[in-house]
Amino acid sequence: MAVRQVIFAALGVATLTLGACSDADNPILMHAGSETRGPDEFSILPTRPLEMPPSLTELPTPNPGGVNRVDPQPEADIARALGGNPAVAMAPGAVDGGIVNHASRFGREAGIREQLAAEDLAHRQRNRGRLLERIFAVNVYHNAYQHMWLDKYAELERWRRAGVRTPTAPPPAE
Repeated sequence: MAVRQVIFAALGVATLTLGACSDADNPILMHAGSETRGPDEFSILPTRPLEMPPSLTELPTPNPGGVNRVDPQPEADIARALGGNPAVAMAPGAVDGGIVNHASRFGREAGIREQLAAEDLAHRQRNRGRLLERIFAVNVYHNAYQHMWLDKYAELERWRRAGVRTPTAPPPAE
């Protein structure tokens, strides 16, 4: 009977040892750049519908490997939606002053990114998890921020009660 207990204890220690060898610093689900060979849902981008110009003489010259007129251009689309200049938004390293001014019309703080990074680090250090979670390097990032989560269904109902149209949300349950 003592031999059986030793075997079970050795198996338990081996299991815990192998579990501690996981890569806790690089969790697969915390970022979009997954290392798996499955489909990448972030690489699927819808293109615009093909267009026929009024005259075939208006077609641009072929540009192999260049930009296609129906390729997605999210930077230009955002600039158009916010009233900026799409040509400036597409230029490498350029900043569209119109969009910056519109976004900061109520004021802006210099160094806000550094301040938020420091506050995030302090919050995560205060909410590091329980003893066993720290010992076994369990990722508690989501638990640290769970009290700040927005209930999307309650928020949708709040906006609907206020009379705001929500055409992109599912219809209300009858």
